[in-house]
Amino acid sequence: MYAVHFIENNNVLLTQLLQRVPIEGEELKIKGRKAKVSSVKNVDELHVHVQVTLEVVNKKSKFVVDNSKKKKR
Repeated sequence: MYAVHFIENNNVLLTQLLQRVPIEGEELKIKGRKAKVSSVKNVDELHVHVQVTLEVVNKKSKFVVDNSKKKKR
């Protein structure tokens, strides 16, 4: 078992005990978001730091309210 720390921009996203260490280029899902492994660094025989890049989520724009039909006072 390995203690795997998933890190993005020096922020720890997730720490898990895994039997298999992810490899570079592997697609993952962390906290419901798609991520891709960019590098893997062995700290010691049990601890592994995995650098990931999260997919950017584009928020859909809100609909525009038409104020021309509102009653003017």
